[in-house]
Amino acid sequence: MSTNHPSRPLVTEKPALASNGYLMAGIGLALGAAGILALTRGLPLFGVPLALLGGLTLAGLYMLNPNQAAALTLFGAYIGSDRGAGLRWANPFALKKRVSLRDRNLNAPVLKVNDQRGNPIEIAAVVVWRVRDTAQALFQVDDYEAYVRVQAEAAIRHLAACYAYDHANENGESDAVTLRGGQDAVAQALRAELQARFSDAGVDVLDAKISHLAYAPEIAQVMLRRQQAEAIIGARAKIVQGAVTMVETALQGLSEREIVVLDDERKAAMVSNLLVVLCSDRETQPVVNTGTLYT
Repeated sequence: MSTNHPSRPLVTEKPALASNGYLMAGIGLALGAAGILALTRGLPLFGVPLALLGGLTLAGLYMLNPNQAAALTLFGAYIGSDRGAGLRWANPFALKKRVSLRDRNLNAPVLKVNDQRGNPIEIAAVVVWRVRDTAQALFQVDDYEAYVRVQAEAAIRHLAACYAYDHANENGESDAVTLRGGQDAVAQALRAELQARFSDAGVDVLDAKISHLAYAPEIAQVMLRRQQAEAIIGARAKIVQGAVTMVETALQGLSEREIVVLDDERKAAMVSNLLVVLCSDRETQPVVNTGTLYT
């Protein structure tokens, strides 16, 4: 989604008229020294202007660190941004607003929201971002850092409402993306959502990942019991499937080797006993039968 307003002019970054500060510092010192020298020799008509010009030249100096920019405004008008590092010089009457261009981490707080099915969940995310356009960051929004925090929270809430926490049935064959199972797809969707929201502030989203995901405390125990029940059912299904295969193999081996000839009733009794032994979750106790099935 985008929050651009067509009726509002978009302020975009442009290069400022700035130069190397070391050269201008030398010129300013030279002018100041010349002005002072003229004043000491009784030449105020030359000394005062030269001293003022030297001081004005030195007033235009400012320092920028690596991955830092300065947005320049002159009497309220934006005149450009300087991205050069080190000692820089620009119009002495221009105001210099420094903006960091470094990568930043936003650790969004844990939010309590409802997922696509209406289940209350807790979700949080970590977002890596940086300023792309200094003019948009400073002049398009009121406070770009606060803007990023608020829009990140709104994006996370919207994302949680678009996906279910997990599949309703663990054994289902649903291809729907869930918050728990589709982490890569969810992270990609979150990044796209954030980038659309941050575009007005001239901010780029470098990465976004879900850092915390859990059911809300009021339903956590219920959901845990549901997951346990689904796990038990799945395990039982595997056990029964394996037991049936083992019984089939046993009967086939007895028949092929002609160890004992079993009629249908004895086969049924043997299958029942084997299934009880193989599928029971407790240790079985053998019972010695000295008679026959028919007595």
